[in-house]
Amino acid sequence: MAVLVTAVWGVNFVVIDIGLDHFPPLLFCALRFLVAALPAVFLVGRPKVAWKWVLGVGLALGVAKFGLLFIGMHEGMPAGLSSLVLQVQAVFTALFAAVVLGERPNRTRLAGMAVALAGIAVAAVDEGTSGPLLAFVLVIAAAVFWGVSNVLTRKAAPSEPLSFMVWVSLVPVVPLLGLSLMFEGADPDLEALRSLDWTGVGVIVYVAWIVTLAGFGAWNFLLRTYDASVVAPFTLLVPVFGMSSAALVLDEGISPLRWLAAALLVGGVALTSLSLRPPRRAAAADGPGPREAAPEAPPLAGTSASRTPSTASRPSPRG
Repeated sequence: MAVLVTAVWGVNFVVIDIGLDHFPPLLFCALRFLVAALPAVFLVGRPKVAWKWVLGVGLALGVAKFGLLFIGMHEGMPAGLSSLVLQVQAVFTALFAAVVLGERPNRTRLAGMAVALAGIAVAAVDEGTSGPLLAFVLVIAAAVFWGVSNVLTRKAAPSEPLSFMVWVSLVPVVPLLGLSLMFEGADPDLEALRSLDWTGVGVIVYVAWIVTLAGFGAWNFLLRTYDASVVAPFTLLVPVFGMSSAALVLDEGISPLRWLAAALLVGGVALTSLSLRPPRRAAAADGPGPREAAPEAPPLAGTSASRTPSTASRPSPRG
């Protein structure tokens, strides 16, 4: 099940790339969260957390993280490379957790952060010579806000993560629609909606229901059944599926520098994730606590809204 979920999240980057041919990026992002939230918001109870956490995660994850990711990919960031670079969120999550939650990283995690950042530097050199550097920077910024949303989710510590994510998905819809009208224009938005075809519908359904709701539900089941330290490392498979599916479907090439960047980044994130202290079984049985937040599914993606926060980080998806 863990491998299946990470495959869904990895392929999601290819699906987003296809969706960007049908919708302006901010409109696409808004539709993704609208369909994820409705009608699910009427079928689940209200999350048992303060509304400030729902709003905070909704804005950081839905508007900032996924908005920047979709714009970055629209501006030319390859789908496979996006699935890889976005995993640096594990480093930003650890840094923000150290500042906000007082979690002091050990030497292994610090070494993992350094290795992952070296991978980002190599990827930046590769992208700077072969693609738009601004798009690369936008995806890095998306990873920063994913780290912010992970820490906010851990502070909220929702007892019912699926309900929490459904209500979080409702938050970005209006801001994203407003930003789309402001920067993308009403005419392109209306044209995209008027020309909606079955491919466009399928893309929206995939990123909203399969990646966000089904993916997150399965991931939450795994976290409640097994130790988070056992489940979380599976997210390292997301860029494997993302890069391979992009190569197969979109014919994206993988340069030697990109292979080196992948090895460094995945290795660094592995060190950062695998150095976690295993949670106590009793705590796991009761659900994630403030220091054991469940990963957030790409939405968004993976989970995120595809994408889920884990004890160390969560990968998801463009979506």
